[in-house]
Amino acid sequence: MAGRYATNTQVSIDRSKEEIENTLRRYGADQCLSGWDKEKAYIMFRIHDRMVKFTVDLPDKDDEEFTLTPTGRERDESTAFKEWEQACKQRWRALALIIKAKLEAVECGVCDFEEEFLGNIMLPDGRTASDYLKPQLEVAYQKGGMPTMLPWTGKGEKE
Repeated sequence: MAGRYATNTQVSIDRSKEEIENTLRRYGADQCLSGWDKEKAYIMFRIHDRMVKFTVDLPDKDDEEFTLTPTGRERDESTAFKEWEQACKQRWRALALIIKAKLEAVECGVCDFEEEFLGNIMLPDGRTASDYLKPQLEVAYQKGGMPTMLPWTGKGEKE
């Protein structure tokens, strides 16, 4: 964990969420929703007439990274929880950083919105563009070419 951004952060998860929400407002978002379950954290928002969703994998509380010391001794429950919580705080800080960086890159013209957020834009069925495209990308690379029936190629349509 030594090289990770914000590994030793003291910023709470709630403060990171608040920072994300304030950043989104500042850059023009008009809706925001955040949440979590046992395995993932979520931030969804609407900006530039697009729904955007970030999903962050949360660490497993029972992972040895938290339950054991570096020498292999078992940690007490309270210490293990603190170690796990620190890893969660780090992920929320990284999420706040990436959202802010992407929005600033769009704002100052480094890239356009769709380029920067493409993988996180939600499709009408609730999946993100990344969820939809990743399996297709894998097949294209395995086969060494594009799928034969792409709806946007115009094949079969009158020109």
